[in-house]
Amino acid sequence: MRRHLSLLGDYFLQYTKVRLNYRADFIISVLTTVVATVFGLAVVWLIFGRMPRVAGWSFHEVLFIYGFSLLPMALFNTLSINLYYFGETYIIEGKFDRVLLRPVNSLFQILFEQFRLESLGDAVLGGVVMVTCAEKLGLRLGMLEWFWLLGMAICGAVIYLAIFLMLSCVSFWMEDRVGVIPPVYNMLTFGRYPLDIYNTAIKFLLSWIIPFGFATFYPAASLLRRDFYRLYGWLVPVVTCAVAALAIWVWNRGVRRYASTGS
Repeated sequence: MRRHLSLLGDYFLQYTKVRLNYRADFIISVLTTVVATVFGLAVVWLIFGRMPRVAGWSFHEVLFIYGFSLLPMALFNTLSINLYYFGETYIIEGKFDRVLLRPVNSLFQILFEQFRLESLGDAVLGGVVMVTCAEKLGLRLGMLEWFWLLGMAICGAVIYLAIFLMLSCVSFWMEDRVGVIPPVYNMLTFGRYPLDIYNTAIKFLLSWIIPFGFATFYPAASLLRRDFYRLYGWLVPVVTCAVAALAIWVWNRGVRRYASTGS
């Protein structure tokens, strides 16, 4: 464990040095990411410009949920770059052979070999949005609640990583440059809003089939409406462990099935 933590620090520092060698490019990437997120927030503002409440949720409640959703999303985007291109880069081009030859856990290498550092700007923006909305709502959050939200954000990021890890593993059985990740990735935006605005089928899908709701909506809602969503908030770590365990099992099955591309 200590060895892997040391390697993680080395990976992160080395990649940060390389990334900051091109500072102008890095700054532009950060600004582009933040601007795209601001446009998403503007959509919420436009929606509430036409109606005071949506499915019983006020403007600042929805904005608080949206702000929280940026935290796990930022962590996920920082670590997921290799998952998105796993099928093309590692399976079809044969670079997974190099991973297996190293005396380090293969999954550790895939997750921590590269980082999308510019995504961390969304986490800062999400924190600002949450603090602002908490004040507007009169929501009194102490240090314990903020640390709890941080833990929930980490759980949310793990849920995202686990789901997309399983989708990446499809490449072990079916070689495809595009894969099944893009359409599911587009569903991430559904979790940024209260699940109550969707019909029963979509709500069930986002809760129990592809549990994006447990990554974003339920943790935030458990603080906004504690009486109704408290149980869902406590279920977040349980769902996280279950999805992560399933993802690791699928990954190990895929690695055992992998056959080198040869020469």
